[in-house]
Amino acid sequence: MEKYFSLEDIPQIKKSILTIGTFDGLHRGHQEILKHLVLLGQGKAIDSIVVTFDPHPRQVLSNENILLIQSLEQKLSIFEELQVNIVIIIPFTREFSDLSADTFLDTIVMPKLNPEHIVLGYNHHFGKNREGSPIFMENYCKEHNIGLDIINPVSDEGNKISSTGIRKLITNGFVRRASFELGRVFGFNTRVVHGKGRGHLLNYPTANIVPIEKNQLLPKPGVYLTRGRVNGHQLYGMCNFGVRPTFSEDELIMEVHFFNPEITDLYQHKVYIEFLERIRDEKKFKSEDDLKKQLIKDEILCKNLQKKYMQT
Repeated sequence: MEKYFSLEDIPQIKKSILTIGTFDGLHRGHQEILKHLVLLGQGKAIDSIVVTFDPHPRQVLSNENILLIQSLEQKLSIFEELQVNIVIIIPFTREFSDLSADTFLDTIVMPKLNPEHIVLGYNHHFGKNREGSPIFMENYCKEHNIGLDIINPVSDEGNKISSTGIRKLITNGFVRRASFELGRVFGFNTRVVHGKGRGHLLNYPTANIVPIEKNQLLPKPGVYLTRGRVNGHQLYGMCNFGVRPTFSEDELIMEVHFFNPEITDLYQHKVYIEFLERIRDEKKFKSEDDLKKQLIKDEILCKNLQKKYMQT
């Protein structure tokens, strides 16, 4: 898969099958768009191209600190898995946001990418004031003799799958449902850092992890069954994400106890962590002994739940 990270780097393409979008989270609805795009490209023997943006447009336009369901690195990896030929990542700036939909298409998309066919989501908008709507695109493509497919939403129990909905599921702790709507287990890349060693004192040594993506969306605090990937190993474990109230601390900490006893020193290693299921809220215990008893119960529950994931 070819990747281009600036407008200047975009090569001259003779013909293309094209889609445009932020693809926030790259959920199952987005994947339907991309599968359709790739199949069209393969059927016509024409390159399939994704035009996307970084950073998230809302981070620029609203000055919000938009937390990301996935990093750009994760997004590119999924594009490649879906067999997209070319991805163009346009740096999204205030100046770029002032381009009208017409100008964007006439000065960048048409002369550089020569789309024969365009595939868009049912609610996708682009250009200044979001004027590049599906209706706008129907008129534009008709005028320029370009094929156009508008892909309908994918629904989950009657609800349209959306990035906004998935964000709410994750921040409310419903990670299993979020993973279903994403089409993959919710997770992200982390790095192991030094902790206070409390896990060792409780006979549950943990790896303290921090997300590599600084704007990473995090799940609701609590205890989770997790699956980690490190150095080619797949490791199940349990993760506590919270402030460790039993020890009267107030800093949010993410720490994972892996069930594999052979995995010891992970300091400074990268770990891809997946949140499989939330098993309980974080709570304050009267003593360390009470906490140890709960950890034993948590481990039993997590190992029982783990069995169904090992069978898939």
